[in-house]
Amino acid sequence: MIRPRPAGRARAALLALLLALPAAGCSIFEAPPVQRGNRADPELLAQLTPGVQTQADVQALLGSPTATGTFDRNMWYYISSVTRMRPASHFTVEDRRVIAMRFDEGGTLRDIREVGQDDMRRVDMVDRTTPVPGTERTVLQALFGNLGRIGAGGLGSETTPGGGPGR
Repeated sequence: MIRPRPAGRARAALLALLLALPAAGCSIFEAPPVQRGNRADPELLAQLTPGVQTQADVQALLGSPTATGTFDRNMWYYISSVTRMRPASHFTVEDRRVIAMRFDEGGTLRDIREVGQDDMRRVDMVDRTTPVPGTERTVLQALFGNLGRIGAGGLGSETTPGGGPGR
């Protein structure tokens, strides 16, 4: 009967451990979730009644809104998300929530709704840059541009070796 050598078992165990580490490493080094923004608690939202509460009441209950409408100051938005940074990955958003509130001109709450992913519009970033004339340097300007500037730190204040002003 052939018995496995103790060194062979140790190598097999080490190999199994090395193969298991990459899979386990993803959760070991993962950053904890981070709450961002002003999350409107559903229990607190249930206490709001359109037509009854005012902007001051909503602010006292939920805190300041994350954003107000750009063109309509009577629109308030409570925006929050739970984010996480994963190893060898980009920043991920696990839970995003947007609550939109509309007030009338008197400051009374008129409407509360949750804005979902279907209501949002995708905005693509523009990759182009605005050219600025005169900022392009040629290779020769880059190589020889500083010739003649040696010792130019004292321009306009020439001094004599004795320390006094020159004539």
